[in-house]
Amino acid sequence: MKKLIAIAALAAFALPSWAAPAEPEVVTVEDVAEDLATDDNGGLEVKVDAPRKNVALWPAFIAIWDFPETPDLVGLRITVPCSTKQENVTGFDVGLWGRSEYFEGVQLNVLRNDVRDSCAGIQVGCYNSVARGDLFGIQVGLWNESMSHRGVQFGLINVSGDSQGLQIGLINRSETMYGFQLGLVNIIRDAEFQFMPILNVGF
Repeated sequence: MKKLIAIAALAAFALPSWAAPAEPEVVTVEDVAEDLATDDNGGLEVKVDAPRKNVALWPAFIAIWDFPETPDLVGLRITVPCSTKQENVTGFDVGLWGRSEYFEGVQLNVLRNDVRDSCAGIQVGCYNSVARGDLFGIQVGLWNESMSHRGVQFGLINVSGDSQGLQIGLINRSETMYGFQLGLVNIIRDAEFQFMPILNVGF
């Protein structure tokens, strides 16, 4: 009898604690907002975590010759013997012959620096050209040419369409000029004095 009473008393104390409901989990507004997103129509949709794509941690890389063949290159390009496949180059271009549509940075190619559209920076080589666009910077070489020029051209022959800045060389030629020409032969086609030795000025 005493054993039955003890078992009954133990069950009486254990049952309420076993049957007691667990405390409800508190859900905040921020928790709900993290799992919901707004679609294009203004409604709500459940946000599902998707695996992230691999993201390059370092965007600069080295290109040698025409490899890799990519439209955009940020970093260092070694043009041996030449590089022509990369269209937009930002950084350093070093070697023999480099060609691109757009360039920003420093070009140090012994034979030729060839930018088709626009160039911002420095070109140093035997032949430097910005054929169809604007040069913002400096050209140093035997022959320098550009469609338009904002900066300095320093070489034996300097040729530009529209120039703003300075041309220093044996022969300097420009269609329009806002600046100075220093050389043996200085030609500004739209100036009052189209030809002047030593110094010519355009305003």
